[in-house]
Amino acid sequence: MPLGNPQKLIGRALYIGQRLDLKALEQARQVETSPLIVSAGSHGAAVLFRYGVVVLFGMSAIEEMSFLKAMEHCVTAPFEHYEAEEITLCLTSSMQEHAGNDCITLDEFNLPRLQIVASVLAKSVIMAHYEAEVSKSFDRIEPLAHDLQHGGRFMHKGRELLAHIGDVLMIQGRMVGRVEISEKPELLWDEPQYERLYLRMAEEYELAERHRALERKLDLVSKTAETLLDLLQNRRSHRVEWYIVILIVVEIMLTVYELWVRHMLT
Repeated sequence: MPLGNPQKLIGRALYIGQRLDLKALEQARQVETSPLIVSAGSHGAAVLFRYGVVVLFGMSAIEEMSFLKAMEHCVTAPFEHYEAEEITLCLTSSMQEHAGNDCITLDEFNLPRLQIVASVLAKSVIMAHYEAEVSKSFDRIEPLAHDLQHGGRFMHKGRELLAHIGDVLMIQGRMVGRVEISEKPELLWDEPQYERLYLRMAEEYELAERHRALERKLDLVSKTAETLLDLLQNRRSHRVEWYIVILIVVEIMLTVYELWVRHMLT
């Protein structure tokens, strides 16, 4: 096992891209799978997730940069700026594992514990990324709602509203289909003795609460965009109806004028 024999271990979760091609790492120094762990740096390890998160343990800044550089060919749609979270793990002589304010204390740095810690960190950093994205969606959609309230022109806003709805659906699909925020790690099916550690870590990072809050925000953004889009379509429908009425009136006037001209000529 990597990591040597430290008393304190620093872990960093980085959301580096939309997806990782783990098949490309088949030749790497694999330590464990599900999730995949590979040796990295001089005494470190990296836990890799298909949905684009890398969790690094026991690596210096230079080793991290070198590892991420070597990972570039495996990353689909890499981000220019990484969302990151850091954790400190400490050994304790106590057999009971518990979450502290500044340090997560464990009685051993074994692979299953690191996989559990990495799974929680990965979910946390993913949610931090999408929380920021949803906040941006709120900022973008608020002016549209304000303009609509004050009778602004919206004929050019349809594509923008559809883009908002598409963003929400994409985020929901990634969270449910790829990341499985609300699901426990597969490791716990084979190692149920670590479930308490996972539950404590999940509570420490408020995964369930943040997931529910994010779902509510996504639902609100989606409903707001759909409502604005419906109003926009209604306005367009009313405008088309007025165009039809005007054309009918013009046609009637032309018909009346033609009849009047014929009458004058006779």
